[in-house]
Amino acid sequence: MKVIVSKEIEQVCPEFVGACVEAQVVNSPYCEELWEEIKAMGKRFSKELTTESLKEITSIAATRRIYKACGKDPSRYRPASEALIRRILQGKELYQRDTLVDLVNLASIAFGYSIGGFDADKFVGDTLTLGIGKEGEPYEGIGRGVINIHGLPVYRDAQGGVGTPTSDNERTKMTIDTTHLLVLINGYDGNEQRVRENAEYIQTLLRKYCQSDGGTYYIYR
Repeated sequence: MKVIVSKEIEQVCPEFVGACVEAQVVNSPYCEELWEEIKAMGKRFSKELTTESLKEITSIAATRRIYKACGKDPSRYRPASEALIRRILQGKELYQRDTLVDLVNLASIAFGYSIGGFDADKFVGDTLTLGIGKEGEPYEGIGRGVINIHGLPVYRDAQGGVGTPTSDNERTKMTIDTTHLLVLINGYDGNEQRVRENAEYIQTLLRKYCQSDGGTYYIYR
């Protein structure tokens, strides 16, 4: 899959750097060891962060800044990474979905980047383009119904939007039957080293929990 960053994103975030991880995987309904990692990270964050200080994490702060630059209120449409960590800090349990979803959530929490996880076999075409949502553009967020993506960064395939930092699309979501995984890491802070570390962390998790060789990744900008 080829990923293109549009001129409109380059204009608001010339420092953007992303990573695309692609792998063959075996999903499962639940993985206890993975959840032990999630809970351990949650406990550490609860000691180190507050719902206010988490906004200062570089990766989250940069995503919030881009939301504002694109015309979206980041407190109303929270980036997924911020929403996940915020939920932990509020003492709420994270939703348990399946191993792939839970794994992507852990990777997002660990680095603060909003990460999209997709069933690559559901894409239309061979190219994804990162742009900005238009007024009235149709988009069904996972578990959210129709959402207004006007002013949100959005990845589109040949059919339309598939992912934003707030919510991915129902059409291309991962399920228990997903075997061809594609993950997109959004580095609006421009920190290529951290984005690479996040991609390699995902590969490690895939090897541990999804009967995968970790697949491959590449950087795009």
